[in-house]
Amino acid sequence: MHSLENRRIYVAGHRGMVGSAIVRRLADENCEVLTSERSTDLREQRAVGDWFAQNRPDVVVLAAAKVGGILANDTYPAEFLYDNLMIEANVIEAARQAGVERLLFLGSSCIYPKFATQPIVEDSLLTGPLEPTNEWYAIAKIAGIKLCQAYRRQYGLDYISAMPTNLYGPGDNFDLSGSHVLPALIRKAHEAKLAGRPSVEIWGTGTPRREFLHVDDLADACVFLLKTYSGESHVNVGSGTDIAIADLAELVCRVVGFEGEVTKDTSKPDGTPRKLMDGGMLARMGWTASISLEDGVEGAYRWFLEGLESGAIRA
Repeated sequence: MHSLENRRIYVAGHRGMVGSAIVRRLADENCEVLTSERSTDLREQRAVGDWFAQNRPDVVVLAAAKVGGILANDTYPAEFLYDNLMIEANVIEAARQAGVERLLFLGSSCIYPKFATQPIVEDSLLTGPLEPTNEWYAIAKIAGIKLCQAYRRQYGLDYISAMPTNLYGPGDNFDLSGSHVLPALIRKAHEAKLAGRPSVEIWGTGTPRREFLHVDDLADACVFLLKTYSGESHVNVGSGTDIAIADLAELVCRVVGFEGEVTKDTSKPDGTPRKLMDGGMLARMGWTASISLEDGVEGAYRWFLEGLESGAIRA
């Protein structure tokens, strides 16, 4: 067991959905949470090194990343690769130089091959070609995993990696130009309901299956891993169940109260046919997710409505 009590824990990316959830979860751990200001550009080596030298954290959770859906990845491939490589390399190296004891790097399930055997075990990494629509982000995240492994081997540092599945919840991005599928569906269904439209449209055939994990469950898993895990292998973090995109759209419409039809634009790509991670490694350690998909979507919709009302989310 690694106690977090009285530790100075730096959450890189604390303004994002994942980082803010981890900050909320750490409030129960009797630790000091450190964050960096926007002026500290994590893509700049000197800025990151200076921040670490001044603040000297004991533990780091590396949740900072440039993220987005298929459209964003396809439109900005250079930014997704470069920005994420720089962020992870700078933070991990600065942590080493500052003598950080523990570091948790957060990746993504998109690191796995497009046609990996389902459910996907950790050993599936680098066993086949990636899904082309998000390979830039995936390659950067694979590099982060390997960087943590290399630092363990060369420097003896207790740096670990966790690979969450598709995430959603408070703090999500509901901008249709860059959002992931679930928040995009929430927004589309909400706007269709208000406008009295007869249908909402989804990309592709609706048959691909995806696994979804509430961000508060991920935050709990991160704290669990920081306390209990020390190993070179990255660890899958998921809910253990998946759902077809068409069925997800129906669930979202039911939660939002949209009674129209779900239509499919089959000219758009489906992406990976199925992506369900094997969470056996984490389950054997003693952790499982606790928030059901329907309950989680209801909470995400409430957060979206509150954001619209407050102006935090643009109408």
